[in-house]
Amino acid sequence: MTMNQRKTIELEEGWDFMEKGITKLKRILEGLQEVQFSSEEYMMLYTTIYNMCTQKPPHDYSQQLYEKYKEAFEEYINSMVLPSLREKHDEFMLRELVKRWANHKVMVRWLSRFFHYLDRYFITRRSLPALNEVGLTCFRDLVYQELKVKVRDAVISLIDQEREGEQIDRALLKNVLDIFVEIGMGQMEEYEKDFEDDMLKDSADYYSRKASNWIIEDSCPDYMLKAEQCLKKERDRVSHYLHSNSEQKLVEKVQNELLVVNSTQLLEKEHSGCRALLRDDKVEDLSRMYRLFHKIPKGLEPIANIFKQHVTAEGTALVQQAEDAASNKVSALFHLSPASKMPLSMAESAVCLQEQVFVRKVIELHDKYMAYVNECFANHTLFHKALKEAFEVFCNKNVSGCSSAEMLASFCDNILKKGGSEKLSDEAIEDTLDKVVKLLAYISDKDLFAEFYRQAVASFMKKLSRRLLFDKSANDDHERLILTKLKQQCGGQFTSKMEGMVTDLTLAKENQNNFEKYLGTNPNANPGIDLTVTVLTTGFWPSYKSSDLSLPAEMVKCVEVFKEFYQTKTKHRKLSWIYSLGTCNINGKFEAKTIELILGTYQAAALLLFNASDRLSYSEIKTQLNLADDDLVRLLQSLSCAKYKILNKEPNTRTVTPNDYFEFNPKFTDRMRRVRIPLPPVDERKRVVEDVDKDRRYAIDASIVRIMKSRKVLGHQQLVMECVEQLSRMFKPDFKAIKKRIEDLITRDYLERDKENPNLFRYLA
Repeated sequence: MTMNQRKTIELEEGWDFMEKGITKLKRILEGLQEVQFSSEEYMMLYTTIYNMCTQKPPHDYSQQLYEKYKEAFEEYINSMVLPSLREKHDEFMLRELVKRWANHKVMVRWLSRFFHYLDRYFITRRSLPALNEVGLTCFRDLVYQELKVKVRDAVISLIDQEREGEQIDRALLKNVLDIFVEIGMGQMEEYEKDFEDDMLKDSADYYSRKASNWIIEDSCPDYMLKAEQCLKKERDRVSHYLHSNSEQKLVEKVQNELLVVNSTQLLEKEHSGCRALLRDDKVEDLSRMYRLFHKIPKGLEPIANIFKQHVTAEGTALVQQAEDAASNKVSALFHLSPASKMPLSMAESAVCLQEQVFVRKVIELHDKYMAYVNECFANHTLFHKALKEAFEVFCNKNVSGCSSAEMLASFCDNILKKGGSEKLSDEAIEDTLDKVVKLLAYISDKDLFAEFYRQAVASFMKKLSRRLLFDKSANDDHERLILTKLKQQCGGQFTSKMEGMVTDLTLAKENQNNFEKYLGTNPNANPGIDLTVTVLTTGFWPSYKSSDLSLPAEMVKCVEVFKEFYQTKTKHRKLSWIYSLGTCNINGKFEAKTIELILGTYQAAALLLFNASDRLSYSEIKTQLNLADDDLVRLLQSLSCAKYKILNKEPNTRTVTPNDYFEFNPKFTDRMRRVRIPLPPVDERKRVVEDVDKDRRYAIDASIVRIMKSRKVLGHQQLVMECVEQLSRMFKPDFKAIKKRIEDLITRDYLERDKENPNLFRYLA
């Protein structure tokens, strides 16, 4: 039969046939005895709808069938689904809901196939909701809306039971919560509004109650352990049945109640808080503290602050210990022999030893807490900053009047020089030097940057120069190593002179070899005395005090021979002799035995005078040597009043005066055949500070002139700020110092004030 001859199906007749099929589907869903749909049955149901939708008007029943489709769901829900759900509660209600939702989706799938022609044409043309959407909407409007509160409360109750350690059916919860998601048909609004919001509130309330008890009952480590376990379980909960979108929100709620709300009370717990954990080296607990708080916005700041305070306190305690130990040591030494008036050098040695101990302890402290930063605090920048700021506080304190820069220089000197107390391997020396340079960085970052920085340069320069000049360096490689590390840490400007010093010494050794060859080929020029001369470049080395010392004839001949040799190499360089750095080995012929005396050049020159005279007055020695009183008093003190009395002094007092007389002491003896006679040390710290201040004035002047030369006209405030910015790499200049230098440059006609505006300066070319 052709389509035009097809029998018209009336609405009532067609729907009766469809209802039979729908009833069979319901029976299958209810689990009643029923045979599954055959292919023929399925095709008949599909074809019936197709025919009823393609008949000519008024027999096109598309609209009516669309409505009947929806009514079929409504009738089934009201007659079968809701009654079965209303009679059940709690977990049983949830199981029934999951079953009914699964059945409903099956029913939607089958009916959507039977009514498929509506989806293809009628719904598309009319822009109506699709059959699948209509089916789901029926469940949402009739079942979900009525039961969502009961379902939500039942789920939250089960979650809380699980939190209390009870076993629950996680798969059931997963299936129930999937309904909240699927009802949204691609949107999360229902899940969030109808379940998540209340679940999060309940979670916050639950952990708030727990935290209020734990914070009182538990120690900080125990509390953190519980908090970490709770957070792990909540994440686990999300992975098993909550939607993944809930994880961050849930974790934040739990973190807030367990950690944020109680953070101060937790971290400040008297016997177990952050300070106690640092004090007792509780590395594992500190690591847990970091893990818990680093995920909270600004959560690490109070911990880093406590860490900074703790390290500062420990470092400050080291400073105080060093101060106390040094003063006690000196007091004890004086107390042991008050009548003997202990020489100042002994007291200084005690202080120096204490400085070495102090630096070693500071290095150990830095090692310890750097390990904390790296391991407990995951190398976080906040803790690096805290450590840096803490060390800046106490590394810039003076110990027994000595700055940290000087102590570090002295410490390096002790490690590097031959015969030092530190007997270390090459690897240990390299490691220690690396740590010292890191400490130097903390010094250079303070407000008094310029003073410490420049003092550090001066100290390192002075120590390095003495070590190199007197051949006390254990290993040239170590000298170059520390210079490399200093250069990396502080820049080339810091080390350029020191590198020049090391290079100078290499050239000086070659020069000495050439001098010895010269003497070998010119026997008549040989002065008869072993002479070693070290030629240095003026710009690289610290400024040393020079004098017009009148040398004895033996020494004059040595100087003249070397001058002749040096002129054969170059006629364009002038030699300036620094006798204060020289050493002499001379033989003293005493009654008991001949003893080799190791002296400074000044001391040797003074003793040689007694080859020609048995007795000399202070003024005679001064005239013959042409020395200043300060230098003369020091050398005569070392020869007549100290440990080794090579000269006898009249009167026999412990101080040298211009009225004294001196004569050779033939009865001097010592168990050693060689003795070193030191000069009393000179405290050069004051001069270092003065040099620093002078250099700072020059630097400020140069900066102001550079700025004004390029800008021509500039206001006072802007000039000061630009000057500070330019100099900040080297030191932090004081505003008053800059103002003073501006006034000085005005008087020297480098600048002038504007006649109308006194705060405006002009550059004078």
